Amino acid sequence: TTMIQLLASPYYYYNKGDKYLNVASFTDYQGGVFDEGYAEASTIREMQRLATEKDADKYSNLISIGDIMFVLILQRITDTYGDVPYSEAAKARQGIKYPLYDKQEDIYNSMLLDLEKAIANLNPDKPGPTADLLYNGDINKWKKFGYALMIRVAMRLSKIRPDIARLWVEKASDHAFSDVNDNAILMTDATSSGSQNSSSVALRVFSDYIEVKWSKTLIDYLRDTGDPRLGVIAEVPQDGLAKNINQTLSGNTDASVQIGLPNGYDLLGGNTDISKHPMYPGGTGSGADLAPLGKYSRPRTSVYLKLGGPIFIITYAETELLLSEAKLKGWNVSGTATQHYSNGLRGALQSMEQQDVQAKIAPEIINTYVNEHPLIQSDLEMALNQINTQYWVATGTNFNFIESWLNWKTSEYPKLIPVNYTSNVTNGTIPRRMIYLSSEALNNPENYRAAVARLNCGDALTSRVWWDK
Repeated sequence: TTMIQLLASPYYYYNKGDKYLNVASFTDYQGGVFDEGYAEASTIREMQRLATEKDADKYSNLISIGDIMFVLILQRITDTYGDVPYSEAAKARQGIKYPLYDKQEDIYNSMLLDLEKAIANLNPDKPGPTADLLYNGDINKWKKFGYALMIRVAMRLSKIRPDIARLWVEKASDHAFSDVNDNAILMTDATSSGSQNSSSVALRVFSDYIEVKWSKTLIDYLRDTGDPRLGVIAEVPQDGLAKNINQTLSGNTDASVQIGLPNGYDLLGGNTDISKHPMYPGGTGSGADLAPLGKYSRPRTSVYLKLGGPIFIITYAETELLLSEAKLKGWNVSGTATQHYSNGLRGALQSMEQQDVQAKIAPEIINTYVNEHPLIQSDLEMALNQINTQYWVATGTNFNFIESWLNWKTSEYPKLIPVNYTSNVTNGTIPRRMIYLSSEALNNPENYRAAVARLNCGDALTSRVWWDK
């Protein structure tokens, strides 16, 4: 979130983000995608085992949806770390305690084939799942989801294997999402601590609430382009620390007063203290009621910090922006690059209402903005920048930060200026991967060591996964 300059925070706890440090237990957080991802993958495989035992034909749609979700989760894991278990993942019941770390190239081939097979096995004439939080048992929507995921998986290969990427994007392009009503959104449950929106829970922690802000990079971009999202995603807290920390008080959402926090600063009193920034606006309040970050824009509390708030998984906007890029590359996708770009931009603005009804942008404002900001195709690099910067904004304002980072690695857009903070561990470069779960070195040492040996810089933030060339 902070390292790709969507959010910013001077808090020491977040230094692993926009300052590229590795301190104390921060490495354990980097293993979270691995740890939680494989726990979810195991749950899927166990669900499929039970469904197969009970009635494989009756539950065939549920089993196929499980295969699609397995790919969704495993893609996130492999994109974060590189080589990871896939072919032998979640097979402890079959006696595999030390799964092989497959090469990422092999994982990608498997994921695409597994997706194709799972989508083909979905049958609207058979029963749908009864506890479906995404599509309420609508198998046709699940088919669209499968194809949207196929496009996401394929486009990750656009640098390293454009031939394979093209084949699969062309296969999926006419079958994915039609509009924002197809967006895969998980609604969380505020009443149950285990089912609350974890991002909202984290941002409600005292220090996070007063120190996590929207990044200057994002706010400046929205202002420079006259983006109507600026007036719905951000708020400047009321003056003074007491009001700043009161989570029931709304801030000022006027677009003209929004200020993004520069990345790479702290509150430690030295040269990198935020107060030393040449554009530091000053704090609010005074004495014991001083809020040094009080004039910076935070994610709007009533929109983003709902404990029952939505989790965006894949959206129409993301898919359309990827198809715009595919068309720009000359691939056989119906429609024009300009149409897909406009659809993506429109869908991203419309999705604000799905984030929260208060964030709704009026249809006439959306129409005007989309019409006034077409894709400029006279320069290929400029067009790619435009498409992928909008992908970064769309995923960032939907709080799907990991996808913002992964697509940034694929596209290299937007062109972010890295932070060079004292004693950073990446030589002043934005991290390209996360470090493996620390317990893997103990629990699966042979396979872990073999995977690390294949990384260009070892198990480090600066190593690149196979497709990230």
